[in-house]
Amino acid sequence: MTERNYERLYIGGEWVLPRSGKVIRSIDPATENVWAEVAEAGDEDIDLAVAAARSAMAGPWKTKITASQRGELLFKLASLLRRDAAKLAETESRDNGKPLRDTISEVQRAVEWLTFFAGAADKITGEQIPIKPSALAYTRREPVGVVGAILPWNSPMLLYSWKLGPALAAGNAVVLKPAEQTPVSAMELAKLTAEAGFPAGVVNVVPGYGNVAGAALAGHGEVNKISFTGSHATARRIMQDASVNLKRLTFECGGKSPHIIFEDADIERALIVATQSAFRSTGQSCSLGSRLLVQRKIYPQFLDRIAARAGRIRVGMPLDPKTHIGPQTSAEQLAKTQSYIELGKEAGARLVTGGGRPAGFDRGYFIEPTVFADVDNRSRLAQEEIFGPVLAVIPFDSEEEAVALANDVEYGLVAGLWTRDVSRAHRVAAALESGLVTVNSFRTTHPMLPYGGYKLSGLGRENGMEAIHHYTEIKTVVIDFDTAAPADPFQD
Repeated sequence: MTERNYERLYIGGEWVLPRSGKVIRSIDPATENVWAEVAEAGDEDIDLAVAAARSAMAGPWKTKITASQRGELLFKLASLLRRDAAKLAETESRDNGKPLRDTISEVQRAVEWLTFFAGAADKITGEQIPIKPSALAYTRREPVGVVGAILPWNSPMLLYSWKLGPALAAGNAVVLKPAEQTPVSAMELAKLTAEAGFPAGVVNVVPGYGNVAGAALAGHGEVNKISFTGSHATARRIMQDASVNLKRLTFECGGKSPHIIFEDADIERALIVATQSAFRSTGQSCSLGSRLLVQRKIYPQFLDRIAARAGRIRVGMPLDPKTHIGPQTSAEQLAKTQSYIELGKEAGARLVTGGGRPAGFDRGYFIEPTVFADVDNRSRLAQEEIFGPVLAVIPFDSEEEAVALANDVEYGLVAGLWTRDVSRAHRVAAALESGLVTVNSFRTTHPMLPYGGYKLSGLGRENGMEAIHHYTEIKTVVIDFDTAAPADPFQD
């Protein structure tokens, strides 16, 4: 017997049985036991969800509900998340293996994101453009329409807020497809959107597999936009499928982020942040500081100290308040991480600490925090996203070399550097090919800050008013009130 059963999908404001007749079995990664079953959406279910969203866009949601009222609904949803934060956090920990200390923080941050976009809903404005004295020219920002939101498994609740917040603030309807590995919290979120009072069809939740439900959303002719977070390989397939009607696309596709430690850095602070940024979420973060570039003068000392700190990280059960990091989310992800550890050894990198299963865990997808030293920046260990707690430490000599090493990768999501030299801080920040650069910190995210990547890290931006612009079409209107007869080019 499973602990939770969700037999129905949330479509058009109702709980409906899936036409597919199938269920997704969610595995608790700490025990390897099935702990929940969730209805699985197939092609027909996606059709129904899109039709419900399309119907919502033809109804009061677009024609009668004001921008301020949309904001009020988002405020209500945020308050419900705050009320149920403990339950939602435990659900997430059971579903993806993150420690409770992390999932409660992510639910609280989701509240912050929804609150920001609630306040932004009636700040979405166009511009008046003075083209000539006898005309009024202005722009309108209108909702793009039906949005397909396709989510990853590493931070579901937080990322739901990143998608729903701007999409709903701008007046769109959403078909939300959670990752098949972590569908349970999405079903709880669906209940809260209904309780908040969103009109039927404005939010639809359809768990399913990427190659079925995700592909159906991407290729659906009645979907106007896809917002996707996940691998760039999947984004490429979505881009191909989306060409059916030239859908608007935003992608956040991961990274292999450089974290640069110059010799004049505040070493004590940098050590704390570098450890946290390399191993948080068991390494399952697109913005992990997974390439640590350390200036050669301080390289031996910094390497020894960060390896010692990594060895003190407590790997444990997700619901234990003493746990620092939990298991990987799936058997597939654990196997991938283990394969990269072997690749690192084969490539000649020096294994300093970790690399195996932590003592005392016979079941569950657990792995030790792992540090490799003297890593070749062109090796697969340094070039490819692992999505596990594996840190590649690389020495450098000069500022120019640090920038060259940092940029010598196909990704460009996040970068960080530590220095007391203000001029260097600005020089290096300008030179790094990354959508977010932080100085004397790493990966500062906030609802107001645009977030996204260069190169294979994606298209467009999440967060801030910049994100809302991706969920709108801009319309130019020109009203000419000149009474003089226009020039007639065909008179003669």
